[in-house]
Amino acid sequence: MKNQLRIIGGEWKRRQLPFASIEGLRPTPDRVRETLFNWLMWEVQNAHVLDICAGSGALAFEALSRGAASVVMIEPNTIQASFLQQNRQLLKAENSQLKIATAQQVLPTLQQSFDVVFLDPPYSLDLWQELAELADPLIKDQAYIYVEADRELQRLQLPVNWQLLKQTRAGTVRAGLYQKQSK
Repeated sequence: MKNQLRIIGGEWKRRQLPFASIEGLRPTPDRVRETLFNWLMWEVQNAHVLDICAGSGALAFEALSRGAASVVMIEPNTIQASFLQQNRQLLKAENSQLKIATAQQVLPTLQQSFDVVFLDPPYSLDLWQELAELADPLIKDQAYIYVEADRELQRLQLPVNWQLLKQTRAGTVRAGLYQKQSK
């Protein structure tokens, strides 16, 4: 069984991409994705992007479609990772990498730094604080971090140098755009 997500804008606008039916896997809703990429309209161009919990790949492929220079996706589920790999090939997204392991395994090994980061872990695992702390050294000063959760963003205990710029809500989804300030 597979599901489909639709790319909203950019080079691959309206392309449908399949993803696995896996418990807890939920693509960022279209309305929230549209808001996010309106916020990041200029910042995503030529950006180096990190998608910490890639899942369906909705955010990563949307960023590539809108001109990101590169994307690193992290996905531990091998079934979903095979969908991400197929979608990378389908879109000829050579400027993307897929790391098939947990974010906790991958983040300490990354050597590059990022301009835009997506932090949208499976809600039930409550990984926001842990993954934010692991990712923070990889995030450039003034970079943008998108955080999605099923609870108030203030309750996530994110790094104090991440300044909340904008937030939105769609049903139970809470989403915020942060900017990393220098310490």
